[in-house]
Amino acid sequence: MAKIKQKPQGDVMVLALTGKIMGGPDYDKFHGEVKDLIAAGTRKFVLDFSGVDWINSTGIGILVGTFHSIKAADGRMAICSPNDRVLSIYYVSQLDKIFEVFASCEEAVASF
Repeated sequence: MAKIKQKPQGDVMVLALTGKIMGGPDYDKFHGEVKDLIAAGTRKFVLDFSGVDWINSTGIGILVGTFHSIKAADGRMAICSPNDRVLSIYYVSQLDKIFEVFASCEEAVASF
């Protein structure tokens, strides 16, 4: 994961992700940032995948771990704008049964 950019939209925090999500140091960086936001009171998260090229099984683990942290804080997480390659991984991994996926960030933010 090359970058995580915070883009607050009212009480929803949009996290724009870029690059590949493949685990390793990405997990600590991303999970730490989400935990800091939760500690600051954020409960609604949208992960913007428009800049994500690829996600592997370890990256999926990062998403599931993040989802559980947010849910444990009575929060909610949605994903928006994945490319077709990433979207096919969601369906194969049945992640669409865990968290919602939206075609656009506007739709995802409006869903809250």
